[in-house]
Amino acid sequence: MVRQKRKMNEYFKKNGGSILKKVENIKIFDKDELNKITRNNSEVLGQGGFGKVYKGILTDNTMVAVKASIEVNDARKEDFTNEVIIQSQMIHTNIIKLLGCCLEVDVPMLVYEFAANGNLQDILHSDSSHRVPLPLELRLDIAIESAEGLRYMHSSAKHTVRHGDVKPANILLDDQFVPKISDFGTSKLLTVDKDFTMFVVGSMGYIDPVFHKTGHLTKKSDVYSFGVVILELICRKPTIYGENLSLIIEFQKAYEEEDSGRRMFDKEIMAEENIFTLEEMGKLAMECLKEKVEERPNMKEVVERLVMLRRARKHAYGQGNYIAEIGIETSPKSVSSSVTLSAPSTPATKHTSNP
Repeated sequence: MVRQKRKMNEYFKKNGGSILKKVENIKIFDKDELNKITRNNSEVLGQGGFGKVYKGILTDNTMVAVKASIEVNDARKEDFTNEVIIQSQMIHTNIIKLLGCCLEVDVPMLVYEFAANGNLQDILHSDSSHRVPLPLELRLDIAIESAEGLRYMHSSAKHTVRHGDVKPANILLDDQFVPKISDFGTSKLLTVDKDFTMFVVGSMGYIDPVFHKTGHLTKKSDVYSFGVVILELICRKPTIYGENLSLIIEFQKAYEEEDSGRRMFDKEIMAEENIFTLEEMGKLAMECLKEKVEERPNMKEVVERLVMLRRARKHAYGQGNYIAEIGIETSPKSVSSSVTLSAPSTPATKHTSNP
């Protein structure tokens, strides 16, 4: 028992406990508390980037997701504590809330609010037998609220955060399909209006080419990645599809040939009354994907334009309860319980870039 206690203390120190115990807004769970929360890891929700994600229940009956973080050593301690500190300060409806962590284990465990409908990647691109119908109103809401989360990260009063790995797998959906930005492993907490140079870490197909080339991560790097997310929402195709076809390249071709990209839109939402909205969303995506960083909109502009589209739709057609209309049970058991809180959906690249 004494040896076990000593070992847990060693893990606590190794995992940055002396720093993280001073952080506000998160709870440090001891190992016994964590075992009770997960009932000794009895229910697996899915696979995270560094290990399994477990379903848990707090003492007040709040449902949570518990995931393994990176294995911490001296070289990684700063990265891990930085990730936790960033998440502890991100308080917004459209950002996944970190409730606490357990440091008395070899690999630290992070406790998050529960996202009943898993991630956007799985919702958009599941096979046909499990495919959930997604009305354009819902896709537009997901785009707006995801953009709101990123705008908040970019424009915090005291600090600004670049996410660095925006993609559908890192957008979680709660039981009402409210999107939550997740996975801050590549993010950095900065003073306002500062950019930084770092190892390029992210998923191919979503990385800003300028960031990939220079290692210089800016707010507009996240804007580029979000442009890809918009394309996936309106086309319902992954970044690579068919016979190794690139969604970005194929949409750009269609956009230049038709001045709209219409042939790429998801047939499920190709009703006549949707065409204007889809074309405007495609146009916005193309602006987010511009090669010249200064020509891309910022996240505030992205939000404003998407909100204007939604307002125009409501004025023209009205909007009912589309979640009820598509027959989705909005309970913790609905659609997908695989909360893969940082599972990469595409191969990641990591290399040193010279700015």
